[in-house]
Amino acid sequence: MKNIPGMEAILTDPAGAVIGLDFDGTLSPIVADPASAVIHPDAPAVLAELGGHVMAVAIVTGRPVATALELGRGLEAVPGLVVLGHYGFERWEGGRVSAPPPPAGVPRARADLPLLLDSLGLDGVTVEDKGRAVAVHTRRSPDPEAALAVLRDPLAKLAEKHGLVVEPGRMVLELRPPGMDKGHALSMFLAERDARSVLFAGDDLGDLAAFDAVRASGLPGVTVCSGSAEVTALAERADIVVDGPEGVIALLRELSSAFSR
Repeated sequence: MKNIPGMEAILTDPAGAVIGLDFDGTLSPIVADPASAVIHPDAPAVLAELGGHVMAVAIVTGRPVATALELGRGLEAVPGLVVLGHYGFERWEGGRVSAPPPPAGVPRARADLPLLLDSLGLDGVTVEDKGRAVAVHTRRSPDPEAALAVLRDPLAKLAEKHGLVVEPGRMVLELRPPGMDKGHALSMFLAERDARSVLFAGDDLGDLAAFDAVRASGLPGVTVCSGSAEVTALAERADIVVDGPEGVIALLRELSSAFSR
């Protein structure tokens, strides 16, 4: 690990390091039903040990904070943990959640979705209500990629109608408020903490903004891709590519062990 740019700074000065992590596909395996996702069984213990060495462990996710903590049982015991949910619109720290009022466009778009999806006649398409966003999943469809292609234009028009933006992901299109993404959330957190180095691990297209934030920060940084066959764009831009959540946990365990030597 020492030969990777940015890693040396993290290893020699862990107290100045922020470890940023996506949730789904990074700490939790991707599953057909998002409500059935669970954190990797070793993740809470590994992150708890890591949190004892670094400046902060920050989970940056499109999930609501409450959902990330529910699916990530044990995370609340991680020292110094911060969860930036809904791409940074929500924040959990020290047992307390802070967030602005939910945008009006989300419930309006949610109300329009059943009629829109019915008119398209797609099988296996499901809707996930995320409170401050609404996601349309095609993973259960007979042809998930074809369903995504059919949905892109109608959902873009629906999002525009209600002042929202479309966030593409792994067999999902999410309608959410503009003005915040994982890159903005991570950048603001790094500045707030006066971080001296940063590592960010992610698996999906929404994590590219966080990769950009690592590079734009000017800090010694490391980008990690939780690799999959579904998304290749991150692997092409990552400093390290590992094999899914199992590989992410192995990397973090190795990092924590290095701090303890």
